[in-house]
Amino acid sequence: MGRVVETLLWVWIVLESEVCSDSLPGITDAKFIDDCVSEHNRARSSVNPPASDMLYMTWDEGLAITARAWARHCIFEHNIYLDEVRRVHPTFDSVGENLGIGSPPSSFSVERVIQNWVDEKQHYNYNLNRCTATCGHYTQVVWASSYKVGCAVHLCPNGLEKSRIRNREAFNFVCNYAVRGNMNGMRPYESQGTACSRCTGTCEHSLCRKLRVVFTGYTWAPDWDPVQSDSNYVNILVVRPIALILTFIAAYAVHHFYPDTFCYE
Repeated sequence: MGRVVETLLWVWIVLESEVCSDSLPGITDAKFIDDCVSEHNRARSSVNPPASDMLYMTWDEGLAITARAWARHCIFEHNIYLDEVRRVHPTFDSVGENLGIGSPPSSFSVERVIQNWVDEKQHYNYNLNRCTATCGHYTQVVWASSYKVGCAVHLCPNGLEKSRIRNREAFNFVCNYAVRGNMNGMRPYESQGTACSRCTGTCEHSLCRKLRVVFTGYTWAPDWDPVQSDSNYVNILVVRPIALILTFIAAYAVHHFYPDTFCYE
């Protein structure tokens, strides 16, 4: 009985956090994944000047799990665990991040948020490798060696801490990248030669595509994921007391109906 209650409570937590999100897509939604990948690659293939070493970007489930875990915190700041190896991904040692928020949640659009990041290119001077205003989101999107992306969007019913959106529903969109971009002093990509001229694999839409090992079906999850923490609290504060009460009830019932029965070790 205790195991049944625990399972039901766990299902309730997951449903509350995932389903009750104003129809926002989950990290396994095929269209959501395709939109995230295609929008990034569209921006990467159209950089000016053309990139000779820009890698084709593909989806990574582990990065999406990290993005979802951080989005659940509903705070508008970069993941504080990014510099801690293995706490943000089971295999990558270097993970980057872009953030996007908005309200109401029904206004969420993968294309719109990523385009907002890409529009920062007007503030970036490639020749000087300098930003005249915020442009770090753009340079991460077009960072040549970042070839994996995983994104997630989460409903924040009371807005986001450390943001202009407070006390009203908002969406929190997080994308994580491997390998990490925006390294000090480095340009996001090389422009010497024509597009793909420095490729070691095939060229697809002006992007270098290599055959790589694909990791799928991660069983890993960050230890700082709020849902994992909530399940532990439920187990301690609800499930265990219920199980204890049921144990006493069972013992009383056995004693009442079978008074001559006794147990020993």
